[in-house]
Amino acid sequence: MTITALVADDELILLQGLCAQLKRLWPELDIVARACNGVEAMHQIEEFEPTIAFLDVKMPGLSGLEVADAAPNCHVVFVTAYDEFAIEAFDKQAHDYLLKPVTDERLQKTIDRLRSRIAAPAMLVNPPPQSDTELAPDSTPLQWIRASIGNSVRLIAVDKVCYFQSDEKYTAVKTADSEFLIRTPIKELFGRLDQKRFWLVSRSTLVNAEEIVQATRTETGRISLLLKSRPEQLAVSRNFAHLFKQM
Repeated sequence: MTITALVADDELILLQGLCAQLKRLWPELDIVARACNGVEAMHQIEEFEPTIAFLDVKMPGLSGLEVADAAPNCHVVFVTAYDEFAIEAFDKQAHDYLLKPVTDERLQKTIDRLRSRIAAPAMLVNPPPQSDTELAPDSTPLQWIRASIGNSVRLIAVDKVCYFQSDEKYTAVKTADSEFLIRTPIKELFGRLDQKRFWLVSRSTLVNAEEIVQATRTETGRISLLLKSRPEQLAVSRNFAHLFKQM
């Protein structure tokens, strides 16, 4: 499968620089279109149907956020000098939000996640059945987690969460490189999240299905999950083993 991309930025030097950086870090990526304004970017998305769109936020004609609305089938990555649009960007299902200047290390993380997400659809497991706590049809799945840290509040995009795991008092929110504690119980989170994406694998663990690399049956017959972005493995309880019955 050829992975194609559009890169849009109204500053030509930055546009050329990002294209060169992508070519160096992701040589097999085919950059099929470049745009210097939002209108041009939207037209090129319609013409080339790229797999990924790297969009600046502030561009003449149409903003990157407006272009993203016209690109529902793209994996959108925003590349911008402005951090105040991050919440709106993730509300539009952005894959990532990069602040200029983008370092090779930060861009490589985005590339690795894009590769994993694009390759993810062929899973060997079955999606979980609907539950009694599923969101009503007119409800919007939770997009952000708010975690208190001292006197401040940290906003965590749900897309960035690898899994949730609770004990008697708190629920741990595990991202690729961080951990936060919240008081919302697993049962309540399960009812507010997109259950096609987040699967309950035990009474205390809720995992992002896109994070699952492999499910292994142990010598005792239990199932253990290997994740893309976390080193620890997750145990599947016997009550939820039917999700992996194809093994």
